Amino acid sequence: MTAVTGEDARPGYGEGREALLAAAVRVVAHGGLRKLTYRSVAAEAGVTHGLVAHHFGSLDTLLEQALQWCVERSIETSSLVPASGRLEDFVATLADFIAADPDLQAFQYELKLEANRRPELRHHVETLYDAYRDAVRAALACFEVPQEMAETVFAALDGLVFHQVTAGTPARTEEGVVMLRRLLAAYRAQT
Repeated sequence: MTAVTGEDARPGYGEGREALLAAAVRVVAHGGLRKLTYRSVAAEAGVTHGLVAHHFGSLDTLLEQALQWCVERSIETSSLVPASGRLEDFVATLADFIAADPDLQAFQYELKLEANRRPELRHHVETLYDAYRDAVRAALACFEVPQEMAETVFAALDGLVFHQVTAGTPARTEEGVVMLRRLLAAYRAQT
C-alpha cells in the first residue's frame, strides 16, 4: 500500500468523501478487508481518522459506500455499451480499464472472498452482482442479443477481469473479449 501523507496529499475542500472512498478501496485492495480501519483509511488519504468517522459513521457504511462507488465507476467506464453502438466494440476497452485501476476490481474481489468467511457481508456481494448483471442485460438488449445470455456473458466478463487482476495479462483479456464478441454475434445470428 502506498500511503499518501503530508499537507500536499490532503484532499481539497469538497473532495474529502471521494478521496476517502478511493483510500478505502486501496487499503482493501492491498491489505484485504481485515485491514479496513478508520486509521488505515485516514493514513492512506492523508487526513485524520476523525474525518473518516465524520463522513461515514461506521465501517459498514464506509464499506457499503466504497462498494457502490466502485460499481458505479466500473459500469460507467467499462464500455459495456460503446459509443458506436456496435457489438464489435462491446467492452473494447476492458483490458485498459482494468490496467488503469486494478485496485477498483481487487477491492471487489476481496469483498467477495471475505463474504465466504463472514455471512453478514453476503448482501454486499449480492448487491454487487445484481448491479453488474443488470448492466450486462441492458448492454445485451442494445445489441439485440437474447437475455438468456446475460448470466453467461457476466460470468465470462467476471472471469476475464479476475484473471487480469490476479495474473496481470491484458493481452489475454483482449483475446477473451474478442472471442466473447464472436460467440455473441454467432448466437444472435442463429436466434
